[in-house]
Amino acid sequence: MKKYSQIRSCVFLLVLCLSFSNSWANLSSLVDVTPGTENFISCIQPKSNNVTSFSQQLIITPVNASFIPIWQVAVQNTRFLKPSTPKPSIIVTPVDETLVQKALFCAKKHGYEMRIRSGGHDYEGLSYTADVPFVMLDFTNMRSIDVDVANRSAWVQPGAVLGELYYSISQKTDTLYFPAGVCPTVGVGGYMGGGGYGNLLRKYGTAADNVVDVRFMDVNGNILDRKSMGKDLFWAIRGGGASSFGIVLAWKLRLVPVPEKVTVFILNKTLEEGATKIFHKYQYVAPTIDRNLHIRTQVFAEYIGNTTKKTIRIMFEGIYQGTRDTLLPLLDEKFPELGVRREICEEIRSIQSTVVFWGLPSSTPIEILTNRSAIAKLNNKSKSDYVRTPIPIRGLRKIWRKLMQNDGSALLMINPFGGRMADYSESAIPYPHRAGVLLQILKTVNFNGQTSDTTPTSLKRIMWLRSLDELLTPYVSKNPREAYSNYNDLDLGVGSSNYEEASLWGERYWKRDNFQKLIRIKAKVDPDNFFRRPQSIPVF
Repeated sequence: MKKYSQIRSCVFLLVLCLSFSNSWANLSSLVDVTPGTENFISCIQPKSNNVTSFSQQLIITPVNASFIPIWQVAVQNTRFLKPSTPKPSIIVTPVDETLVQKALFCAKKHGYEMRIRSGGHDYEGLSYTADVPFVMLDFTNMRSIDVDVANRSAWVQPGAVLGELYYSISQKTDTLYFPAGVCPTVGVGGYMGGGGYGNLLRKYGTAADNVVDVRFMDVNGNILDRKSMGKDLFWAIRGGGASSFGIVLAWKLRLVPVPEKVTVFILNKTLEEGATKIFHKYQYVAPTIDRNLHIRTQVFAEYIGNTTKKTIRIMFEGIYQGTRDTLLPLLDEKFPELGVRREICEEIRSIQSTVVFWGLPSSTPIEILTNRSAIAKLNNKSKSDYVRTPIPIRGLRKIWRKLMQNDGSALLMINPFGGRMADYSESAIPYPHRAGVLLQILKTVNFNGQTSDTTPTSLKRIMWLRSLDELLTPYVSKNPREAYSNYNDLDLGVGSSNYEEASLWGERYWKRDNFQKLIRIKAKVDPDNFFRRPQSIPVF
């Protein structure tokens, strides 16, 4: 990593030396020269009068032709792609830690807030929008991945996405992987900061549980690692929202062993095929079965054929860290009602399983995971919950009826916990949803077919989602009702002027003890609350 940083620094200095061929006077035609913006650019520019090329390539303002394309390319939730969305005053796309440091210094000096964008998957668009003047630090040019098979580790810069990480690992080995999510375009930088879960969580825990080191810039521009930052800050940034405390420059990840081939299966059950009873048993089996098996479910309401009658369809998606010859006897013993047959089981590489869980055939070239433009974007509003007691049959039937009232825009995605997740204490890292959690539920409505999320139809869908949230209240966790911080939801509240306000959302994401500890750490490392956004860790 040190050698890599030295090389990047040399490249950065070479860019500076070769790029400055035009005068400051010419720069005024390329950038927004309002007093604040001009001051920022004057601050961040190298000590030279020839800065046009440098600014054009790495610092973009609204008068640049590339401003909107650069801003919108990583807007992963298309409901924010509208003229009314507040955009940055300046976008900085660093190629090196030196420019990150300068951008931080100049944003503080000239009164800008800062938003840090890795992959742009945050559900409320908080990494690229704000109602105040802000600098967006976009890590698209800092996406290096260095896989070390011998030491079972990888250094990953924040602009890399999960698909690129998986692909890089697969190019060196089929017997190591990283326990993260299935969406290829999620940025590594923010994902680890919120905890991060995926198909390997029951065997290896969250992604943040498998972070072993970091390069991190604090509010004063100091670059720290695990040792120099101290155990409290290292604890906080793994699941407590790293961007509340500073800027992650790279994560060092522990790669975990996997078999050369894993077994996947997908099958669907409708109400007419006994889906309710099968799902009811699923709540008992999926969190307690062999840790090598993960069975995700997706729940939809749909019409039966060409009729006007609706049914519920539940898709069961399984991945087993082993062969079908071992999987089938396990399911025959523990979950025969599911009806998994040999012919629907497929033995494939771990990298191919990521493709399958993204909804594509296993034969799809794995290079698609590195093609950010090939992966469909979202257009939705989402909420999350955790289930600690199995939902009774009567409760499931209420949920199914509610889904049938929807116009087809709704989806429930449910992941079982248990296994390795129950081995960690709630305070091992800030992510607290551990022992006793059976299921995590993601509830979402899309705005497909709508011009925005504010049309009458879109607003109706949002109201339906909120009413589903209310209906679920008796069946999900309580005191607090838990939620996943990486699925940020501003409906939970944004106030942070005092603990009573902040606890409305903070205790749901992190629980009381962890949230209070995060607040104490924040007060030490960023006492003036420079790194702030809605639902960031507050300073009182």
